[in-house]
Amino acid sequence: MSFPRASQALSRFTVLDLTRIRSGPTAVRQLADWGANVIKIEAPTDVADAEQPGGPRHGADFQNLHRNKRAMTLDLKAPKGRDAFLRLAAKADVVVENYRPDVKAKLGIDYETLCKINPRIVYASISGFGQDGPYHKRPGFDQIAQGMGGLMSITGAPGEGPMRVGIPVADLTAGLFCAMGILTALLEREQSGQGQWVQTSLLQAQIFMLDFQAARWLMHQEVPKQAGNNHPTSIPTGAFRTSDGYINIAATGLNMWERLAQAIGAPELLDDERFKTSAGRSANRDALNAAIEEKTRGRPSTDWVEILNAASVPCGPIYTVDQMFEDAQVRHLGIAQDVPNPEARPIRLVGQPVTLSRTPSRMAARPPEVGEHTDAVLSEFGFSPAEIADLRAAKIV
Repeated sequence: MSFPRASQALSRFTVLDLTRIRSGPTAVRQLADWGANVIKIEAPTDVADAEQPGGPRHGADFQNLHRNKRAMTLDLKAPKGRDAFLRLAAKADVVVENYRPDVKAKLGIDYETLCKINPRIVYASISGFGQDGPYHKRPGFDQIAQGMGGLMSITGAPGEGPMRVGIPVADLTAGLFCAMGILTALLEREQSGQGQWVQTSLLQAQIFMLDFQAARWLMHQEVPKQAGNNHPTSIPTGAFRTSDGYINIAATGLNMWERLAQAIGAPELLDDERFKTSAGRSANRDALNAAIEEKTRGRPSTDWVEILNAASVPCGPIYTVDQMFEDAQVRHLGIAQDVPNPEARPIRLVGQPVTLSRTPSRMAARPPEVGEHTDAVLSEFGFSPAEIADLRAAKIV
């Protein structure tokens, strides 16, 4: 197979990708970026490109989610298409889908069916709310999960109503957790020889991401509230105005608070009874923030970032996305990477945020065109030229 691999780390695994929109493609992207043989399976369609889930195929969103994969078309609703898929699944290691829970059974490609023909298959499912339960047939979308998962109740400024996070965090984390589950199942398979069904949902992922905020309720029955840019428990932490914008400061603990007060030229704050203890700084948060900001407004952001970091006080600029990619450390990390492609199109995307010393990830191939690798994939799975021609004649591929 001449298809370039993004890494050798997962190159021994073959993945059948039935996913769409975001959560599922995010999971599969993790596998593709580490070198798995990912085959994106799409239905033959006449729908205009702009109407496809995920937007235009050459648009930023689609390109970001589907690099390092191959693609084929297959009509899973047709009996011949289902039979062809079962032949693929018999030799694959992983199948990933994010249909509504009842769809895969209707198509006859659910885990119970596939594990009978391939007991080693790792079958991964992402749904909105879970594979069963009172809401399992509801359509799931990121913002719905953010709301039901508690995130919107703790995001935004106090008194201004619920606020969604600026990224599809439920979709993205569900995808990442799904990928983690797949890798865990593949590791376990090396001991047992058996595959298993990996399940997660947007709602579960969102609740898990509440982390300490969820623990505050479960352990102490504290209902977290909106805190805006303030950290809910570590004070002073937040966004502070400067002479030309804003900076973030995170001064947690007594020693760091003392260094902050000295660095901004306000040692008198250390003698203020309101701010001498952590409990006092918490109770008088607004007054403390105002006192700090009275000082920070006197200099530009770049000055404060240098001064405070020199004093070992965590501090940083608040960038727009374009400014972020121009930052010296971001450029040094090389996380923005060009994707090679025979059309010489400008494709620049965010690479993996993890590095491996021997088997690193790279941008190996642009996202595939519709059905670009159909014949090659079917041939690799043992379909004869006559069988492929028959599938094409029947418009199954």
